Amino acid sequence: MLHEEKRTDSEYRNEGARDQSDDRVLVSVSCISFNHGRFLRKALDSFLEQKTDFRYEILIHDDASTDDTVDIIREYAERHPDIIRPMYEEENQYSKGISNISGVFNFPRAQGSLIAMCEGDDYWCDPYKLQKQADYMRSHPDCALLAHAAGIVSEDGAFRTQTMIRPFCESRELAPEEVISKKTNLPTASLMFRTEYAKQLPQWYFDCPVGDIPLQLWMLMHGSVYYMDEVMSMYRMGREGSWGEMMDREELEKLTARWERHYMAMDQLYNAFDADTKGRWHEAVEDALKRQRFHIDLKEEKTGVVRDPANRKYLAELPKAEARLLGFKALMPGAYKLLQKAYHGLRKQR
Repeated sequence: MLHEEKRTDSEYRNEGARDQSDDRVLVSVSCISFNHGRFLRKALDSFLEQKTDFRYEILIHDDASTDDTVDIIREYAERHPDIIRPMYEEENQYSKGISNISGVFNFPRAQGSLIAMCEGDDYWCDPYKLQKQADYMRSHPDCALLAHAAGIVSEDGAFRTQTMIRPFCESRELAPEEVISKKTNLPTASLMFRTEYAKQLPQWYFDCPVGDIPLQLWMLMHGSVYYMDEVMSMYRMGREGSWGEMMDREELEKLTARWERHYMAMDQLYNAFDADTKGRWHEAVEDALKRQRFHIDLKEEKTGVVRDPANRKYLAELPKAEARLLGFKALMPGAYKLLQKAYHGLRKQR
C-alpha cells in the first residue's frame, strides 16, 4: 500500500491565513457533557483553537448537569454564537435508558458533512487535528472513519508520559478484521466520520450501552477505516463518576452482575453486526467476543482463565508486568493475597 505524503505541523503553520470563503460548515464537533465543570473549559478551548481552512461548528449536549457545567456552556455559547450550538436537558436522559446520547441528540442536528467527537472531560492537543483529518477524508471519499492515537492524562491533569492509547504502530488503512477485533480500542476523541452514515444508524447502535464500538462497526460497513499514528487528543482516566470508575468501586458481587450484563449487551451487538454483514467477518467477531470474555473474567477475579491455552493470545496482549502478576495470582492465590494485604498495610502507614 502506498503511504500518503504527510505534511508537517510547520507546513500547516506556514500556510498563513486560511480561506474560509465557503460559508458551509464542513465539520460538526460532537461533545456530550455531564458534570464536567472541572474539565469542560479545557475541552472547549481545544475545539476553538483549531486552525482550519473551513468552517466548523460545536454541538454540545448537556445531560442535566448538577454542577456548573451549564453555566460554562452558556458563557462560551454567548462568546461564540456562530460556532457553538448548545442543547440542554431538564431531565437526565442517560438515567432514562438513553445510553448513546451523541447518536440521539447530536448527530441528527449536525450541519457538516463530517463529524468529530470529543466528550467534555477529554480534549484535543493538536491545533491542526481537524485540518489533518478533514484533508484526508476529503481526498479519500471511500474513507468512512478516521482515528488516531491519544495520550492519557489523570484527573488532576498530571500527564502519564509513558502511557498512551496507540492501537497500531504506523499510519495506514486498517483491515476490516483489525477494526472488529483489536487489543486496544480506537480513542473516542480521535474519531472523525461521515455524517450521512451517522444519520442512519442501526438499532443495534442504540441498544448498546457504549457508543464507540457500534459506531466503528457501522462505519466499517460503509467504507474504509484509516488510522493516523499521531497523538492529537488526550483521554482523562480515573475521573470520579466516570463509567469505569463506578464499575471498579462497587462490591464484587454487584460488579460481577454489571459486567455480565455488559458482556451480554456486547454479545448481542457483535452478533447483530455479524448477521447484518452475513457472516463476512465471522471469525473476527468471534475473536472480539472471546477477548471481551477474557477481560471480563479477569475483572470478576476469575484468574484461572490465564492458564487456559485458548487465552494465550489475549494474555500476551497485556503489559508484561501485569501478565506476570496475573500468572502468579493464578498459580499461588494464597501467597498473592498475603502480599496484597501487606502492600495495603504499608500504604495505610504512609
